[in-house]
Amino acid sequence: MTRTRKNAGRVVFVGAGPGDPGLLTRRAYDALTTADHIVYDRRVPESMLEAIKADAAPETEFSPAEGASGDVAKVLLSAARSGLKAVHLVGGDPLGHDSVVKEVQAVARTNVPFEVVPGIGAAAGVATYAGVPLPGVRTVADVDDVHTLDFEPIAAALARGSSAALAIDAGDLATVRDGLLAAGVDPGTPVAVTGEGTGDTQYTTSSSVDSMVTAVIGFAGRIVVSLGEGVTHRDKLGWWENRPLYGWKVLVPRTKEQAGAMSERLRAYGAIPCEVPTIAVEPPRTPAQMERAIKGLVDGRYAWVVFTSTNAVRAVWEKFAEHGLDARHFGGVKIACIGEATAEAVRAFGVQPELIPSGEQSSEGLLAEFSPHDEVLDPVGRILLPRADIATETLAAGLTDLGWEVDDVTAYRTVRAAPPPAEIRDAIKSGGFDAVLFTSSSTVRNLVGIAGKPHARTVVSVIGPKTAETATEFGLRVDVRPQHASVPDLVEALAQYAIELREKLAAMPAKQRRGSKVQGPTALRYR
Repeated sequence: MTRTRKNAGRVVFVGAGPGDPGLLTRRAYDALTTADHIVYDRRVPESMLEAIKADAAPETEFSPAEGASGDVAKVLLSAARSGLKAVHLVGGDPLGHDSVVKEVQAVARTNVPFEVVPGIGAAAGVATYAGVPLPGVRTVADVDDVHTLDFEPIAAALARGSSAALAIDAGDLATVRDGLLAAGVDPGTPVAVTGEGTGDTQYTTSSSVDSMVTAVIGFAGRIVVSLGEGVTHRDKLGWWENRPLYGWKVLVPRTKEQAGAMSERLRAYGAIPCEVPTIAVEPPRTPAQMERAIKGLVDGRYAWVVFTSTNAVRAVWEKFAEHGLDARHFGGVKIACIGEATAEAVRAFGVQPELIPSGEQSSEGLLAEFSPHDEVLDPVGRILLPRADIATETLAAGLTDLGWEVDDVTAYRTVRAAPPPAEIRDAIKSGGFDAVLFTSSSTVRNLVGIAGKPHARTVVSVIGPKTAETATEFGLRVDVRPQHASVPDLVEALAQYAIELREKLAAMPAKQRRGSKVQGPTALRYR
């Protein structure tokens, strides 16, 4: 008789770091994405949990850590003894919290295997994001109970010129101030207090020990108090809050599949993207055209395939997959792409495009570099142009004028998406967004159709000339247009625009700047 051995479970304590999901270590990520049950602390931000849930297995169970250390340890041990991999996700570093140390000790007293994956401590991590260096011997602590904190060593270290960083609850700030002053810390010692550390809305206020409580009215939740000489370097080293688009709320009206890459680039510049699908991509109503086109590609009917969008690339490859075809069946067919983003989509399928406009990445730019048909050099004189049902005739007409026969095929349909929630519609019309990025004429038309026109103070950024024309037709002022029509260049152009506005604002007389009615990112839109 064969017995099935029960899988051995284990417990893993994982440090989440100070909050930014990008600060999870590789080992922490691996532990989380292979877990069966994740117990998370209240200090783990929702953005991190969402990122983990997106990558974890669908059957992974998530539950908040509740009760005392012994209660949490019982939950973890129960899961492990059932053969599961149980993870306790802790803010900062696991062994930086007394309560978690007690959990680890409780597990260690059993025969259940366990491991501890360190994380960046909240105090050290947030201080770095705030631009406060903490070199040499320093005091860095994630404090769970300020009443147990010994302020004497901190005062002695500060007196020697060292620095300190403490992660505490905002409500304990007055207790920390009183403890520092009672321990003999100079009341004028520089202080930086940071809220929402490493998050999209991190904010830092500089003060001194004696006035730090009144300087940070409105702070809530966990904060980091940085003290000492390092605070004086914030102006030059405060990189996180000084990114070009920091704090800008940017509307991204793209399909869900396409918005991710743009949003990621916006976040790198400090923006807070809000993705609002304005169009949905659907197959053509009658697939016969595409079926004939795919057969023609395999049979050598075409000399060129011209792609004008990543959606067109995806539509062709989906048809290839349906018929068991792959990149090898493009042999002998040359490929032209309207822009670099479309070319990247082609390369992702293992094919290198022959032609991408070196100048303006548009239909006109492609036509300017496309060779006329030559009966001797081009024995096959037909081009396949798979595109959207609402695309303009410019490219097809231009290729025909160059002597080519064009099979203008509907590869996909674009339909208007459902309206966004009421709060987003209100924000669009009332100026709640600092900028909007339009990547096609259809995104302009559909956004206005489902949500209304963006407010006049919203910065309007468009990807190319056709999109600019459509925006102008709808009464929008076009502020930004990149030299090359691509998503990276579009985001880069908006970031450069923000830098120029910041410089313009800094050059304003102080009295005029104080008189401005707008604050924060919107102040950069001064004209």
